[in-house]
Amino acid sequence: MVMIRIFFVFVIAIPVLLTGCNHYPSQTDRTSRPPAEVAAVNRGVSLSELERPSQKPNILWIITDDQRPDSISAYNRAVYGTNNSPLGYVESPNVDKLAAQGVLFTKAFNNSPVCGPSRGSMHSGRYPFRNGHYAFELTHQEPDFVKPTVSQTMRANGYATSVFGKSDSYIYKWGPGQGFHDANLFDYKVHFKHDIQQNGFGDLYTKAGYNENNEIVGYTENVQYPDGEKRSYYLKRQDGPLTKEDIAGKEQSNKEFDLIRSYTRGGNKDLILAGVNPKPAGETVDAYIVKEMISYLENSNRSFKNSWDKTEKGADTTKPQFINLGFHLPHTPVLPPKSFRDRFKDKVYEIPDFDKKAELEKLPPQLLQLYNAMKVDGFTDEEKQQAIRDYYAFCAYGDSLIGDAVEAFIKYSTDNNQEYLIIFAIGDHGWHLGEQGIEAKFGPWVQSVNNAAIVVSSIKKLVPANRVNHDLVEFVDFAPTILNAGGVNTADETFDYLDGSDLIDVLNGKVKRDYILGEINLVYGPRAYLHTERFRFSMRTRPHSNNILKPDQLGKDIKWGLTAPVEDVEMALYDLKYDPLEKNNVANSKEYQALANWFRSKLGNIVLGDGRIEADWSQANVYHFSDFAKGADDKRADIPVGLIPD
Repeated sequence: MVMIRIFFVFVIAIPVLLTGCNHYPSQTDRTSRPPAEVAAVNRGVSLSELERPSQKPNILWIITDDQRPDSISAYNRAVYGTNNSPLGYVESPNVDKLAAQGVLFTKAFNNSPVCGPSRGSMHSGRYPFRNGHYAFELTHQEPDFVKPTVSQTMRANGYATSVFGKSDSYIYKWGPGQGFHDANLFDYKVHFKHDIQQNGFGDLYTKAGYNENNEIVGYTENVQYPDGEKRSYYLKRQDGPLTKEDIAGKEQSNKEFDLIRSYTRGGNKDLILAGVNPKPAGETVDAYIVKEMISYLENSNRSFKNSWDKTEKGADTTKPQFINLGFHLPHTPVLPPKSFRDRFKDKVYEIPDFDKKAELEKLPPQLLQLYNAMKVDGFTDEEKQQAIRDYYAFCAYGDSLIGDAVEAFIKYSTDNNQEYLIIFAIGDHGWHLGEQGIEAKFGPWVQSVNNAAIVVSSIKKLVPANRVNHDLVEFVDFAPTILNAGGVNTADETFDYLDGSDLIDVLNGKVKRDYILGEINLVYGPRAYLHTERFRFSMRTRPHSNNILKPDQLGKDIKWGLTAPVEDVEMALYDLKYDPLEKNNVANSKEYQALANWFRSKLGNIVLGDGRIEADWSQANVYHFSDFAKGADDKRADIPVGLIPD
């Protein structure tokens, strides 16, 4: 059944209950108080008599793009007992310092291994199958199942909200005849494409080319040099082949910046997997993301000129700040500045082992399709080495920028006598560097879906220093963590829509889950995954293969994933006890078939029948809601013992 509801919303109203605070203690619980408070207490003045700042902390939420957790030494020490990645040398002094100030969550899983639906799940606090966002759909907030984003709720609770860099949750405002446009999710916005690159502060990037009728005619690659010179050439033209000038421009860049493109892939062969940045450190697009955030904080309560000479207003110190800092790195094009690239040029890495015949013959068609679209096993060993070197060098450059951003944020909070909370999502998803024969994300394997997170608070009784947590957590956990920190009582039934748990509750042992969930509908069609500590399982969820759902597909044959012939569901199962690198799919092995079918039933009932939404985003309020297995997502695995092979 398709549900059609039409309604009008004039104001997003957040009830008075938002003033409650779950975790943040009173000012007297601080382990170190500002000097003014210490002096007052020494004079015998009660803290309750002091004119003190708001209890609500400033919150900085950092998200990088395509970053593997093993690019962080603190993570490697916690997981592998060594500073380096299993592949080799990494460099992360600033993030290591940040991790030492709080808690490192080593098993933070994303809920979709690609930016759009992953960030959509983070900003909404809901799984992709519950917010109807599976790929690069342009979603909006008209349907009645949609709830406010984290930033909208924080704004309603008194926060000044800002975003710098990449947000890209694909949540827009929509209206009949008006199309999709900015939903005003944040009060202050600096986007890495629309603001920084558009105003001439990029490095090397692609963008759509338009004609005089504002129609896309192709895609250009654009180079910006330190002296202001610019170059542009088409990588693809819609109306015909590339010109000689286009080809010459691309070849010049290949040589000038030592580029390695993904020429062995079945998909985008122009994608840059290694090279050197045209701009020096401090002048790349990510550097300008941080510069704009720092300018916003340093010019608090006054007007200032941003990098492209536009007058802006700095942070309002009378309000707590909620800042989302979104890096573009180490996303392609992988282009570390020369000073960082040179530090890695002599490093030798362990190229991931890929047994093409043995691994591919057991993959289902969907995952074979992913391999064929993203494969790099045709690279030479030196090209593979360079791709790994440049990726980790780019992450090291990101570490230096994160250090600058964190320092500025803490200084702002300290100068204004305000508490703070920092959450760092190490990647919106992961990245393969040759594992499974690919350099990409999109897969259900650990390199695509297992990230890490760091949480730091100025209140050490809330978040102690030097802690490592190995519990399973998910990216939908960031929303309730941020909301509770900001004074929102997510325990109230108003917030029952949130799928995650507060990471502070996880840290204190109040929350345990046996598995993590995710779903994606890109490259190879719809596929969901469920991972426990020992097993990684994934399956096709719907029979269609198009990325964006068509109106006549909404809810059609919704139980297909549970009733279709087993070979059509294309299951993959890895037993990490014996196969930690996920090289041997045992879903069809005789001894594991019953277990695979158990996982199929468990995952299928959750993602297909426990609140699944499939929406027609081209309309205001048209969607299919499925709850034939309500309550299936009980967070318990409880695998029958007899199903697990000895």
